[in-house]
Amino acid sequence: MAGEQPTVEAVLRGAVALPGGRELVNGVGVEGRAGSRRAVLLDGARLTVFDLDAVFDGRMEPSVVFPLPWPGWTGGVHTVSPDGSFAVFSGQRAVRAVNSDGTTRWEHPHPCWGPELGHPHSGDEQEVCAGSEQGSCWVSDDGRVVWAHTPASSGDDYPEEWVVLDAVDGRPLARQPLESVASASHHRSHPDSGRVGLCVGMGQDGVGLYWAHWDGERLRDVQLDEAGERILMDVHPDRPAYLTVDQGGWDVQLHGLDGTTLAEGAAPPAADPDDPPCWDWYCGFVDPHTVLASTLDCDDDHGAHWLLDTATLTPRHRITYPDARTPGYARPLGDGTWLTFDDRSGLLHRWSATPPMG
Repeated sequence: MAGEQPTVEAVLRGAVALPGGRELVNGVGVEGRAGSRRAVLLDGARLTVFDLDAVFDGRMEPSVVFPLPWPGWTGGVHTVSPDGSFAVFSGQRAVRAVNSDGTTRWEHPHPCWGPELGHPHSGDEQEVCAGSEQGSCWVSDDGRVVWAHTPASSGDDYPEEWVVLDAVDGRPLARQPLESVASASHHRSHPDSGRVGLCVGMGQDGVGLYWAHWDGERLRDVQLDEAGERILMDVHPDRPAYLTVDQGGWDVQLHGLDGTTLAEGAAPPAADPDDPPCWDWYCGFVDPHTVLASTLDCDDDHGAHWLLDTATLTPRHRITYPDARTPGYARPLGDGTWLTFDDRSGLLHRWSATPPMG
């Protein structure tokens, strides 16, 4: 039972009212870059970037702001270069890089994400077509290339592709055909290895999970799992591995960068023995040695946050909070802390465990 597990107390390190802060926990708004933790958030017709350490020190102004190329388009996962000099936007019909002064650096057009094949377009770049399908992009950790998940060119034998673009001028450098039919996607990169991962959600058709490395001339170490059931969740720069959760929540797995399964952890038993234990779709590295995962969705009354040993993914402790209420999902930051968002107060909270984890 959940109540019989060893516990560790969460200590509140800060609370801030950050517009769009909910997306940092329930979405993909956190970007980890070279030891820093950034919030990349939509705010009306602009993309704002915040240094999270600065925010929790009381410096609430964004470090850089970019205008949205297509304010009416609410899809796509966008990215910002490590030095903050440009952003890359995943649009419905193009990937566009925008400089920090708001000027367009380059654009890479692609077929429309709209699900109706061959549907007409007005020619207005602000037109938003029907459909919720969308892609994503990612600037490499060295800032030299952009990885983008887009529909494939018309006439191609594959529906989608993963393209590597020159970050300076947008020239296509490499293409990897994909058999995925996406509803959405996101990227993760492992800065120590230079490998980039792409996770493509396909609804009831499963999850596509891909890894590759750009060596400056061509793609290397390409791994394609076209019809799996594992969602890419997190990486840590001090651990040559990545973390996934089963689409059904049945287990969390740690994988080597070659895809080998290193550890697998099942969720602790639910309070009701008739409820099968399962993990939520939110987990990540608190630090290189500790993973945080939660069991809120399958255990309504007794769901909790759990600290797992990274090497074995065995639950070590159930986390308790000062008001005895688990505050929704959590987003680990990799530095010994994690975020939660309070829907009642609108505050973003930052926590650590006591005693501090090393």
